[in-house]
Amino acid sequence: METIPARRGKAAYLRQGQSIRIVNTHGSQVVDTWAFTAGMLTEFMSMEHTRATLTKLIPRPGDGLYTNRRRRILTMTEDTSLGAHDTLMAACDSERYILLGVKEYHDNCTDNLFAAMQGLGLVPPECPSPLNLFMNIPWTADGRLAWGEPVSTPGSYVLFRAEMDLVVAFSACPQDMLPINGRTGQTTEAHFSIE
Repeated sequence: METIPARRGKAAYLRQGQSIRIVNTHGSQVVDTWAFTAGMLTEFMSMEHTRATLTKLIPRPGDGLYTNRRRRILTMTEDTSLGAHDTLMAACDSERYILLGVKEYHDNCTDNLFAAMQGLGLVPPECPSPLNLFMNIPWTADGRLAWGEPVSTPGSYVLFRAEMDLVVAFSACPQDMLPINGRTGQTTEAHFSIE
């Protein structure tokens, strides 16, 4: 089991046919998730293309996740987390924290993505909009969104199967100003395993 350290990122290679299990170890940690095709980082998992293909806001077991070239890159095969995930929100970045009133540097998912990929000697062309695993963003019929607390439980997980050779990257989201990681403001590590 590999650790995604609290407030940090981690990346790994995944071969076609392998599975990856992302575990919400303590039950309250959002894990921003990206996937890039191996050897061509300009093709990556795209939330916009996934929503258009699935015609739904949240993937469920059996659903594919699609790239910006409309190819299936991952398939969700299991989910024990009650299914609250987000495909709408951009990864947090320094500018987001400035808007929230932070004056000094704040850890953020965008920087975590680049640091995680650098750990493999890779530089992504941009920070795509992530699949925010375990992130609870309730919406209403009139189109309003809210920052909900997590509903996942300790040890719950999501399992994906790789549909091509890819690089997957994660960030244990360091957001401690909104309740997305729980009202305590405590961010924690998460874990993953390749199977």
